[in-house]
Amino acid sequence: MKTFNFALAPEQLRQAINPWTFYQQGSQIGFINIDLGSTPAPETEQVILDEVGSYGRQIGRIGDALEVLLKHVLLENLPREEQDALNVLKGQLAEIRQIKERQGRKQSHGRSDLTRDDLRNDAR
Repeated sequence: MKTFNFALAPEQLRQAINPWTFYQQGSQIGFINIDLGSTPAPETEQVILDEVGSYGRQIGRIGDALEVLLKHVLLENLPREEQDALNVLKGQLAEIRQIKERQGRKQSHGRSDLTRDDLRNDAR
């Protein structure tokens, strides 16, 4: 009878493990999947995140600015669907504000949580 050899793994397995390069893989850290999507300028994107702020902070500031505009713009003449869309946004912004207050965080639209660096960046 002939002997049948079958290997499920190589005889020698070598893999370099460098924890400093884990973040560069961009798709998985531990059990958490992170997909930042693709961008034509990843270096620029990283500088923006480092120097301006996280996506959450950027979106939060946009929301704060929208709240200011919504308080000063006449909205009565908008069609019902557009008013509904703005009401949903106002509701979400109010929920975010309540969560931040529950968590003891100050609101950025009051500018009281901004650091000197934040104000300098905003002046750009």
